[in-house]
Amino acid sequence: MKTGVDPITLEVVCEGLIAIVREMRASIIRASYSPAIYELDDFSCALFSTAAEMVAQSEDHPGHVMPMPWSVRCAMADFENDIRPGDIIILNDPYRGGTHLNDVTLLYPIFVGDQLTLLAAVRAHWADVGGMTPGSYSGLSTNIYQEGLRMPPIKLYEGGRPNQAVLKLIESNMRLPADRLGDMKAMIGACRIAEQRVHRLFAKYGLDEVQQCIATNLDRSEARMRERIGTLPNGTYVYEDYLEYYDEGRFDPVLLRLALHVRDDEIVADFAGSNGQVPGVVNSSLAVAGAGVFVALKSTLDPGGAVNHGAFRPITLKAPEASIVDVRADAPAGAHGEVRKRVVSVMLGCLSQIAPGLVSGDLSGSSFPNSIGGMRRGRRRPYVYVEVPAGGNGGFLEADGSSAFVNVDFGNIRSIHTAEFLESEMPFFVERCELRADSGGAGRTRGGLGMRRELRLLGEEATYSVLCDRAVVPPFGVGGGGSAAPFSVTIQDRGAEVAMTTPGKATGMMLRRDAVVVMQSAGGGGYGDPLARDPRLVAGDVDAGYVSAQRARADYGVALDPEGAVDEAGTTDLRRTLAAAMPALAIVADEACPYEGIRGRHRVLRVAPQLAAKLGLRSKQLVEILGRHPAPLRAWVMLDASAPPDAIPVDEFGRRVLGVEPGQRVRLRTLETLIAPGERR
Repeated sequence: MKTGVDPITLEVVCEGLIAIVREMRASIIRASYSPAIYELDDFSCALFSTAAEMVAQSEDHPGHVMPMPWSVRCAMADFENDIRPGDIIILNDPYRGGTHLNDVTLLYPIFVGDQLTLLAAVRAHWADVGGMTPGSYSGLSTNIYQEGLRMPPIKLYEGGRPNQAVLKLIESNMRLPADRLGDMKAMIGACRIAEQRVHRLFAKYGLDEVQQCIATNLDRSEARMRERIGTLPNGTYVYEDYLEYYDEGRFDPVLLRLALHVRDDEIVADFAGSNGQVPGVVNSSLAVAGAGVFVALKSTLDPGGAVNHGAFRPITLKAPEASIVDVRADAPAGAHGEVRKRVVSVMLGCLSQIAPGLVSGDLSGSSFPNSIGGMRRGRRRPYVYVEVPAGGNGGFLEADGSSAFVNVDFGNIRSIHTAEFLESEMPFFVERCELRADSGGAGRTRGGLGMRRELRLLGEEATYSVLCDRAVVPPFGVGGGGSAAPFSVTIQDRGAEVAMTTPGKATGMMLRRDAVVVMQSAGGGGYGDPLARDPRLVAGDVDAGYVSAQRARADYGVALDPEGAVDEAGTTDLRRTLAAAMPALAIVADEACPYEGIRGRHRVLRVAPQLAAKLGLRSKQLVEILGRHPAPLRAWVMLDASAPPDAIPVDEFGRRVLGVEPGQRVRLRTLETLIAPGERR
């Protein structure tokens, strides 16, 4: 670590840089045109060194700022020796360190004379960037061109002069061009404020002193992160999970595998074995996957430490090219948030094996972006509604998970529009907004609840799109905790309720006047054995409407009397019965490939027909296997007469997930889902 910097000056300069970012944020909130920015805070700001290292950020969106260094590196490479005072660079390319096309990044070089010193950066969610649907969210896109205007790093301004051709190109591809140009000006204005404040900092302390403070701060952040990683036992820890993809309407789960290598004070996150990219939205860049790795690691090991490039240095990422976590042209990348969140899930699965007291049940696991677009005839202009209704967080050692609260990878985002805003600015009536009963995973500590949001369309007609995950494969519990309820969207129209034929993903569904969109977000996974939860807490959950009396009996083994009080004797008997009901089965080694799929890959569990009949299992049913490690292994049942009659075969990777050896016993638990692999709903 560099020394020789006065410690007081070091702290003042570093906090001064963060204060500059905060002022950028305040400026954007006041000046932007998009509700996604000024209402939901779906934007981020940061300062970067000329080496593309993030030196300061504030209360920003982790899914934005952590991939941003990749974008800065791409821009610096493209314009090597060709960045001049007054230049401004714009980009949104997912293949070049971007997230999805809606997240537009502005890079503003800050010079002292002719010397480039820092870059101010803003990444903001534009409510529409063109594409096949209003809001540019399409759950069923098959290529990137359907998702909107893609911009590699290009100069928006050159030498202080706007590039009119670029501005016209952007304006011509947006459904609300005036709003998008307004957002752009807000981003530029925030960067100009940053430039002024940085120059004041240089004038007060000197350029060399400020740069030395930056280098020292990054080094100490690196040292702090390495110290935290050093508390973990060396080894390789593995986990797998799924993203939800539809191949011409057929459900085809996509496999995400992670091997987490801990070596002294370094970590290598290797996604080898993950699915190749698919012609569907569930792809992302390695920058996005890396954000998921960092979020999970940082929030587990060091939630109070600074977030800057120094903390990134001990982490190395590896992934197969042209995979769902290292996308290449021309696959779509609209579900970047879902991929990032699934990376958080597999990180939780790995970390639970070495630090079970520091992790939670799985998070709700989707950004759940909903988009409605149409025309406001009274105002004679189109509108675009975008909202990401929050779900639940996983239960953890000390307490239940938070309900209807953004997951940790969303940072400071306020994900729920107020009814007042929607009803005054959009042709909607908010019928209902409430916590969703029985959505949190059961556990010794319960997963947080999702929410139920109902919007009635007051306009003549509109189109609706949704792009979410965890609508089929639910968020998992840990330590025996139960899964949460999955995401759900239905349309109530003319007295009928219409479900999605491709759950969680829709593109441009027509809505008529008085149609009601019912959005139900997932809960968080449970933590620990539900039968160990204090019955009085369960009774309190029933009284509050969080858990139904039926689920109190089925999930927690708690019997209540007619007044809602705990029936102690009935609860003891019920819990004894439930504990004995979950089958325990021996594991046998089977190194045959356990995966099937069309373009995706999903694990199958070969079960002998006689054993399936005994256990009440059916073909293509989703089950989870519970072993010694806290997080479960998911698979779909395959009836196979050649399978062992009294045991289940599991490959070496699966046994490592479970923490078991051949001959040891595991428990089996069934999960109800809407659709099975290879089927249409």
